[in-house]
Parts: sequence; C-alpha cells; structure tokens
Amino acid sequence: MEDSQPSLEQSPQPSNASGEPQVKTPNEIAQIKAHTGKDIGGGPPVIEYWAKNTLSAKGPEVWKTLFHKSACLSCAWGTGGQKGGFTNEEGEKLQRCMKSMEAIVAELQPAVEPHFFEKHSIDDLQQLSSMEADKLGRLSFPAILREGSSHYERITWEAAYDLVETAFRQPPERVASYSSGRSSNEAAYLLQLMMRMLGSNNLADCSDLCHRPSTTGLSTMFGSGTSTVSLESLKQADCVVLAGSHAPANHPRLMNELIELRDRNGTVIVINPVREIGLVKYGSPAFPVKSLIPGSDIANLFLQPIPGSDLALFVGIQKSLIERDLIDRNFLAAHTEGWEAVIEQAQNTDWEKITTTCGIHKAEIEAAATLISQSEKTVFAWAMGITHQANGTDNVCSIANTALLTGNVGKMGAGVMPIRGHSNVQGFGSMGVKNDIKPKLREALEKIVGRSLNPNPGYHSRALIEAADEGKVDTLFCLGGNLYAANPDLTQAKRAIGKIDTVVYVATKPNLGHFHGLGQKNTLILPVFNRFENPHKTTVESGNNFVRLNDEGKSHLSEADLVPEVHLLTELAHRLHGNSPIDWRKLQNPRYVRELIAKTISGYEKIGQLDQTKEEFTISGRIFTTPKFKTDSGKAKMQLTPLPDLTLPTPTDFGQDKGTVLALITGRSYRQHNTVVYKNGDKYRGMPHRQCILMHPEDIDAGGFANHQRVTIQGEAGQLDHIEIISGAIRRGAALMFYPEANVLMKGVTDPKSHTPAYKRVPVLVSA
Repeated sequence: MEDSQPSLEQSPQPSNASGEPQVKTPNEIAQIKAHTGKDIGGGPPVIEYWAKNTLSAKGPEVWKTLFHKSACLSCAWGTGGQKGGFTNEEGEKLQRCMKSMEAIVAELQPAVEPHFFEKHSIDDLQQLSSMEADKLGRLSFPAILREGSSHYERITWEAAYDLVETAFRQPPERVASYSSGRSSNEAAYLLQLMMRMLGSNNLADCSDLCHRPSTTGLSTMFGSGTSTVSLESLKQADCVVLAGSHAPANHPRLMNELIELRDRNGTVIVINPVREIGLVKYGSPAFPVKSLIPGSDIANLFLQPIPGSDLALFVGIQKSLIERDLIDRNFLAAHTEGWEAVIEQAQNTDWEKITTTCGIHKAEIEAAATLISQSEKTVFAWAMGITHQANGTDNVCSIANTALLTGNVGKMGAGVMPIRGHSNVQGFGSMGVKNDIKPKLREALEKIVGRSLNPNPGYHSRALIEAADEGKVDTLFCLGGNLYAANPDLTQAKRAIGKIDTVVYVATKPNLGHFHGLGQKNTLILPVFNRFENPHKTTVESGNNFVRLNDEGKSHLSEADLVPEVHLLTELAHRLHGNSPIDWRKLQNPRYVRELIAKTISGYEKIGQLDQTKEEFTISGRIFTTPKFKTDSGKAKMQLTPLPDLTLPTPTDFGQDKGTVLALITGRSYRQHNTVVYKNGDKYRGMPHRQCILMHPEDIDAGGFANHQRVTIQGEAGQLDHIEIISGAIRRGAALMFYPEANVLMKGVTDPKSHTPAYKRVPVLVSA
C-alpha cells in the first residue's frame, strides 16, 4: 500500500467524457442518499426538533428565552438583540435556527444536584463523554478540587475569591488567561484590562485555535482583520464562493442567504473535500413552501480538493483568470500593491503542479474561474477548513488575492467574509483579548491607567500549552471555553495543564476540561449567569461587525449561587489593583465599562451612548464599500502564497509495514457546537456514533477493509481502537473523524504565521 498511497490523494478528480467539469447531478444526490439515507440537509427534522422542545413541559421557558432581546448563544452569524430574538440586523424575522435552540435548551437544564460532586469522584467524572458532561446540568455553586483530593467540594465565594487572588499574585509572566466567545464584550474588556495592569499579556483565546489565520491574513492585506462584507452587502452579491465550511450544520442561517442568492439566479461555488448533502440541497424552515420539504439547490459547482490544498486551487483560479485576461488590471493598479508579483507567481506555476497538489481537474478549476468572472459582485467566504491548515494564513491571503484580482473588494455586494464559529469570538478580539497588544490600544489604555503597560507579546493558546508543559505557568484563569479538549494532542494538553498550580474555570455548564484539565494544587469551577440571564445589559459582536445589546434577564435557577461574569472580574480586579486609578466596583454596572470601551476601542465609539440610544450599530472602518483600505497607503497589500508540500507519510513512518495512510479532517458533527456535543451521531453523514471514520468507498476497497469494519487509527501523537469505518461522500485519500475525540491523534502542528493548529489535515494510518 505504501507505494500506491500518494496516488490515492493526489490524483485529480475525474471530469466527464467531454472534459467538462463535473457538477451536481441527481445521480450524485442519490449516491449521498445511499450512504446516509438523506437527500436534503435541514428539512422536516428541524421542525420536529423545535416541536419537541417548544411543545413540551419546558416549552414556556424555551419560548420566553427565544423571544428575549439578547444575541444568539451559538455562532457569530447570530440574531437577536434589541430587534428581538428572531430578528437579524436587517430586520428580517424568523431567523432563529436549530443550533440556537440547542444552545438555549442546554442552558435551561436543571442545576447539577447539590451533592453531586460528593457522590462522584474525579475518576468517575473522567469517564464521561462530552455529551454526558454537558447533560449533567447547570453549574449552580462554586466548587474546588484540592491537591490530593478525589472529589470536588463546594466552596464559598469569599473563599474562592481569596484563592484566586492569591493565585494571581505571582510574577506576571507566570499568570495566564484563556477565553471563549460565549462571554460579553464587557467581560472581555475587563479581562484584558485586569491582565495588562498586572503586566501580563498572556491572553490566550479560542480564536487562536480557529480563525486567527483570517485575522492575521486580512489585517496584513487590508489593515482590518474581519469581514469586509455586511449582511446588507451580502444580499447584493450575485456569486458566493464558499470554501471549507459546513454551514448547514454550523451556520444554518447563512443557508437562507444562499437560497435567496440562487433564487435571484446567482451562483454558489462550494469547495469542500466532503460532499455535505446540505451544501448540495438544503431545506430551510424560513421558506416553508419553496424550500422546507423539497429542498433548495445550493451548489452550482462543487469542488472536492485534497485536504490542505485550497491554496493551490485558488492559485489555479487566478492562473485561469490571468490566462484569459479576465482580471481587473485597472483596479489592481489603482487600489493594490504587490499585484504584479502575485500575477507572476500564478503565471509561473504550471498546471500539472496545481492539479496534482489540489487533486482537481483543470477543467473544473477553469469552470470556477469562469463563473467568478461572469459575476459582477462576488463574496468569498470561508470557515475553518481554510484556517485549520499548516498554511492557514496563506490560504486566507490566496482567497483575498483572488478577490482583488477580479475587483471584488471595496464595493457593495462583494468582498471577503470569514465565517466565525462562536457568537462573540470576534468581539473578544475587538476588546483587545489577544496575546499581543496593538500600539494604539496600548496608548489609549495607558491614558486610562496613568502608567506604561507591557508592550511585549505573551502566550497565545498553543504557546500557553507549551509553556505550561515546561513548568512556566503558575496560574490559569479560563473565562469560558474548554482549553483542554480544544487543543491537539490531548495527552500533552492534560499533562501541561496538570503542571499549573491553580486553574480557574468560569462556566455555566460542566465540560471535559473541568475533569481532565486539572491544576496541580487547586482547580476551581466558578458558576456564572449566561447571556440571557445577566442582571445587567451587555453587548456582543457578530461576525459581520454588528454590535448587539442584550437586555437584562433572570435565571430559571432560583436557588443557584451564581454571579455575573462582570461582577466576578471587577471584584477580582479590585482585590488586585485597588480602586485607583480605576474604580473597579463601579464597573460592576456594565454601562460604565461601555464608556471605557468607547474611549479606547477604535470603531466602538457609539457604544458609549448605547444605554441612552439603544441603537445597535455596525463598527466603523471595517465594511469596505469603496476600495480605500486601512493600510498606510490606503491600498490592499497583496501577498505571495507558495504552494504547500502535501506529501503524506508511509506506513513505515508509523512503525507499521501495512495499512492505508489518509489525510484526516477533524470536524464537528451535525449536533455539536465547538467541543459541546448535543447528540452523538451524525445522520447527514451516516455516522451513527462518534467512534467512526468516514472514508471513500475506493479507499475502503483498496485497503482490504469493509464498510462498518472496526479498525485502529494511528496518528503521530496517539491512536484510537475499535473505530467503525463508514463509507461516505468524501474525496479519495481523505477521511473525517469527530473533534475533540480525534484530537488525541495529532501533534500540535501549527501555521507559523498565526500559530493555529492544522486540525483539517492530520496524517493517520488505518489498519485492521
């Protein structure tokens, strides 16, 4: 097998007999249905889930929360805020999705039983799956696991504050935080201000593990690291190129925009190694007559590249456009820098290298280029299939280069649009939660605190794990998230966190990190209100740069001992820094935090008056409707993007003499949000549980395997046994397993520019 292995991955996908590219056909849909039993994504099962949860005994509480004026808890494509729970920033109704409902239902669970931790040892808790941990219920009291103890025990808030304060009084370089996008802008701002006043820039964030390549690449090219496209602008596009995204499962509301785009005779080009049924045909409840049951066609052209080869595909699109003189040279000369070198790179890259690298036939690449050239306004969108690569930043730059070559940035209906996975992950970046601090923000904060702040970068998420593994971290404060399970090489992550003296988890529900990411001396779990329960108004930011205001709320947990995140942070900061030059306890009312944000965060000036105006707003300086960018020259800075070397190892590299080596994609199941699993299986991929590997039928046959056979999957960091093979609609040479379980297989290989791990291309050996 080792001699033939490269051909499995690198052979181009076939064209039809005439040499024209293959596109979606009824037969292909039938093939997907044969694997999964499904011929559309979404559809009636979504309505069934809604009915189950809204017509049950808990239905009134669910409906109350659905209509609450607060932003969706799920993805950054969310709805809500002052326009109402079902309404987006354009005022459109019926914009809640199943992902939103799942998140709400999970937060409305009863409290974890008062004596739960007394009855269950840490050894017992470590046997739980992600879904089982989440279904334990809501955290309702502070708890601590002390060194040498086998059980978490209840602790008072006063004792918890004393322990956390002591833990923070270490040398600043040995104190770190990690955060998640479930929290508010106000909590994020307070976290970074408290940490920076300590002298620590060790502000690791979940964005380090997902879209940091987007921020890095776009900031380099445009001077702004977020989407250049608003929802209003997207609605004017006549073509969307969607790369590395499983939007039907992770961002269902985006599917409504693609359906409407197709309805106005627009074009959708999908780039994904897995032929997800929802990207072929999707049934949206927002359109009950035309879409829900029959389904709506999504992809005009579906390309399945080799995992990690997207850059080669986009260079191929560029080459095709250049060869046929379909680029906008006037735009390039007037509004970009470095365009000549980018054109030269594409011209000098031969077609054989491009097609061999990406595994896509030249005719299909040219078909994609033609569709883009025929569209007046194209939006280029992507998710973590693009960023979770060893060259993730270059991937992003290659997409942006393609947009610029065709003049598709800096006008309505066109631009580049990273699709963020967490509901306020972008807001955390805006608030300055990042291991390096921009000079402008540092200067603004120094005026507030009246002294100089540390300008040197701290630990990002991967550097934090490496530093902890070397014994360089004493204290870790986690504001949400699951640092343990979100990391590659779970063995290393558990070992590294275990060398930290004190680990503090601020959360609403238990997760795997609370049971596996344990501190050496103390592990604290501090329960807080969720977004729709907070006693004060808070804000969040969507992936399209829109700031939403969340109304006050009330928890269904009437007996719970919870605090708001803002109260927790301000109390801790008061103990550490006193009441001058900042009156931290005054900031327990988030309206005063918003006043500080308005003074220090560029583009957020309107937030200072939000309590009076109630006017949610688009952040200034990010949506480019004219080709004037935030660089020093005002021009976009195009980047050279070298093609990657995607050679796979052989079985002997794994210490074996036989087996099949594949490029593994780790991904989320249909019923999952980040590391939180709501249901084990994935009916749309035909994967009945989480101990599965999705493989191409020809890879199964070539390896001498059988569908549903149990096999061993060996990676560079570990192995998993008794994994069930599932035959599916994935390109040959690739495979898919579920995150975070499959993270145990992979080493922490990262993109050198963004330090984001390559979760979407993990070399593995499949053996009987």
